[in-house]
Amino acid sequence: MDFVLILGLFAGALTTGSTIPQIHKILKTKSAVDISTLFFLFMGCGMLLWLIYGILRSDLIIILWNSLSLSLCFIILGLKKVYP
Repeated sequence: MDFVLILGLFAGALTTGSTIPQIHKILKTKSAVDISTLFFLFMGCGMLLWLIYGILRSDLIIILWNSLSLSLCFIILGLKKVYP
């Protein structure tokens, strides 16, 4: 593995993983009242565009991390509906 690949994997893991504590907090407190729906809608749109970009460029790292991030974003938006 070259340095650029490792850098991309690590960067993607950090940015994607940053939403996991938020999901954990929502599930633990059973409340998503402090979560900004607009923020996650904008983030989801951005992640979708990055995913499309990655697909068009055939960039596996961009595809991998943005598909995971988009999934986690959908989970947060779903939890926002479950725990308003």
